[in-house]
Amino acid sequence: MTVQQLIHLLSAMPPMAPVLLEEDGGLSPLGGVDLLPGTPGQPAEVLLRPDMTPD
Repeated sequence: MTVQQLIHLLSAMPPMAPVLLEEDGGLSPLGGVDLLPGTPGQPAEVLLRPDMTPD
């Protein structure tokens, strides 16, 4: 999935709905987004990080 596809899908969702990530059989809230620069011949990638704040 590309960033453009993700933005398109998210734009159809309720704006105040939290974003959750499936992780180790459970769900975690989205904690951050990082851009991983590309290298020659490879595109940049976007990493969605879970929120690691203790419950």
